[in-house]
Amino acid sequence: MNPKVKKGLTIGTLVAFVVFVVWIFFKFYFVFGEGVKTGELNYLVRKGFVFKTYEGKMIQTGFRSANAGTVQSYEFPFSVQDRVVADSLMRCSGKTVELHYNEYLGVLPWRGVNKFVVDKIVSVKDK
Repeated sequence: MNPKVKKGLTIGTLVAFVVFVVWIFFKFYFVFGEGVKTGELNYLVRKGFVFKTYEGKMIQTGFRSANAGTVQSYEFPFSVQDRVVADSLMRCSGKTVELHYNEYLGVLPWRGVNKFVVDKIVSVKDK
């Protein structure tokens, strides 16, 4: 094989590998957004076939629509990686909680099934 072709293939393969690694990082490990949401904790469960993850749903307070005059609510689905945070949240079902979360562009099976991952509890209030 021609040395120039071999060098070109090596450089091309290296560039493709670096692009792939950068894509994996931004898709699955780069924190796209972070914030705090408040609402009533509906549930938190540990489930999964291979990877047991903590999955929860929080219902945020409703608002009145200007056109229809109805009260609507928003469900915030999330995953929890930290077992200590999950154990604390399991005792907060039905309470108003304020949760800090990180948003990722993609999901990993061992991190959970949602792109929103709660990493700490900011506050808990009884109804």
